[in-house]
Amino acid sequence: MKVTIIGGGGLVGSTAAFALQCGGVVTHLCLIDANKELAQGQANDLLQGASLACDQRISAGDMSDIPSSDMVIITAGLRRKPDESRLDLINRNVDLVLGILEEVKAVGFKDGAHLLVVSNPVDVLTYLAVKRSGLPWQRVLGLGTQLDTARFRSHLARRLKVPPTQVSALILGEHGDSMVPIWSSATIAGLALEQWPGFSPQVQKEVFEETKTAGAQIIKLKGGAGFAVGLAIREVVHSIALDSRRVLPVSTLLSGAYGLRDVCLSVPTVVGCGGARQHLEVSLSAKEKLGLQNSARVLQQTIEQVESRIKSGPAKVPAPVQPIVESRSGQRMPPKAAWQALSR
Repeated sequence: MKVTIIGGGGLVGSTAAFALQCGGVVTHLCLIDANKELAQGQANDLLQGASLACDQRISAGDMSDIPSSDMVIITAGLRRKPDESRLDLINRNVDLVLGILEEVKAVGFKDGAHLLVVSNPVDVLTYLAVKRSGLPWQRVLGLGTQLDTARFRSHLARRLKVPPTQVSALILGEHGDSMVPIWSSATIAGLALEQWPGFSPQVQKEVFEETKTAGAQIIKLKGGAGFAVGLAIREVVHSIALDSRRVLPVSTLLSGAYGLRDVCLSVPTVVGCGGARQHLEVSLSAKEKLGLQNSARVLQQTIEQVESRIKSGPAKVPAPVQPIVESRSGQRMPPKAAWQALSR
């Protein structure tokens, strides 16, 4: 399986490539970036560790690699500011990603190819990708709340002092401010979370708040998320490559699940060969259902605003040159890449 990462020179793209290298399932990794030297440097770095990982082809490429790719992952985007919500990124990222999609369509997808959108706001961009990529909706997935769910489980495990891999809990809805924690089905080692020693309404509130603000906190501490999002991407890619049909909270186009239509957000989805094979309507509490409906309303309103703006003409996005950014010391300095892998 050949996986091509657009934005592969940046933080998210390169950590996803490393996670996929360590996973040993993908046979060919191709990195594309507006900064070609950065993409080549990342590819060289991965290649130099190949003898310690697995046998794969690893290369830096360009759009001519798209027609031979089984999966295309878009991580390119302009950086999120520390106090900026994900939906505030819309005007700065929609036109950039739509431009990338046009380039991809111009060279053409491989028959049976999948598209995974990681750039933010991921639910809005996934919806636009479904409408504009020319691929069946099942083959267009957004990373959605896959990363939020991983964070949620890890925070729960730390607070309750249990192994993270034994925590089963979901975040659904929007990958953003209206995300919905699904407490009603959360378990540890198959045992109901509400009965677990140390769990309380206060812990519940604090864990969800930590999860919801995790992305902004990571940006403040180190500039952007990398390792966790790389692993989250790998789980989606491997589920498709191996046809393992894992149930994942990825963002896809809904056509009736939970009564929601014509919007992309995360619900439990069977992911395997062919992409999104089935949406599962598991039982939710009344509060959780209302939260999911609220997420849909928020995203539908945003999509309407975005499509209205697109019709009136593209926003002025500084591509391929990024605006000047500040270092931790406050010194102004140019970015390393024109398309930064988007901080989450």
